[in-house]
Amino acid sequence: MTRVKDFLIAAVVLAFGRRRPSRARPAAPRVVSAGTPDRRAENVVLGLFAAAALCAAAFIAFYALDRLGSQTQWLGLARGLSFALLAVACMVIARRLVVAEENAHPYPEPEHPDEQQTIEQIVEESGSRFTRRKLIVLAGSGAVGTLGLAALTPAASLGPALDTEQLDRTPWRRGRRLVDDAGQPIAAADIEEESFYTAYPEGASRELLGSPLVVVRLPKPRGIVAFSKICTHAGCAVSLYRKPTFAQTEPRPALVCPCHYSTFDPADGGKVLFGPAGRPLPQLPLFVDGDGNLRAAGGFTGRIGPSWSGVRQR
Repeated sequence: MTRVKDFLIAAVVLAFGRRRPSRARPAAPRVVSAGTPDRRAENVVLGLFAAAALCAAAFIAFYALDRLGSQTQWLGLARGLSFALLAVACMVIARRLVVAEENAHPYPEPEHPDEQQTIEQIVEESGSRFTRRKLIVLAGSGAVGTLGLAALTPAASLGPALDTEQLDRTPWRRGRRLVDDAGQPIAAADIEEESFYTAYPEGASRELLGSPLVVVRLPKPRGIVAFSKICTHAGCAVSLYRKPTFAQTEPRPALVCPCHYSTFDPADGGKVLFGPAGRPLPQLPLFVDGDGNLRAAGGFTGRIGPSWSGVRQR
């Protein structure tokens, strides 16, 4: 218990420091000569701190506006100005608000309490030019705090921490029709074997991660199948269809991502045959409507996108 008590006392001393001498005690002789107050320099420092905080807040605003043109340049400008303004504020404090003195002899090592008290007194008296010390400390803390918040802002791009439902949302619903690049419905009769087709959900944005599909016709009796076009390895586009040219090495058709050569089996639910992908391609069930066009019979069989988007599971 004694050691624990010693640790607690040491932690309190480190956290709060030594108490300053009571004002009721007689003032010790000055070590550093008193400086003339410089309110103009203080105003400059306050303005620089405010501008630094404003630039840091602008960084957060620019980061939130992901449609802003030249966003990277604006982000760099905002953060760079914030650091530069803080540096200028520190320079003004050092040159205009801190009393400087020249000492021909080095200070002795703080071996005794009296010498430690003298060093503390020197630090205290060097700020005699400040007339609004608390205000400047508050402004500086606000500028540094805002800059720190700006530094943490990019962590928002790491993804949702609790709400993961948006990772499951796709524009595909039962009854939604498949359309081609021109927005025309895709008829089942137009899908030929040994061919590769790209389809999109009718009436939905094509920019969504879950929108593009790959559609192929397999030899009977399997028929037409559709899978997400987004590779489950790194989010690249599956854009190659391997036809079985040499039966001994390529026994059946396969979907291939040309970036890292992940290969998927369309005849076995998008199973990974080769490459770094860790999950099968999510499959979209299909049906043929009365007009002979392909429509979605439901949602994907799994979460679309690269594997890191499927780490969090409910």
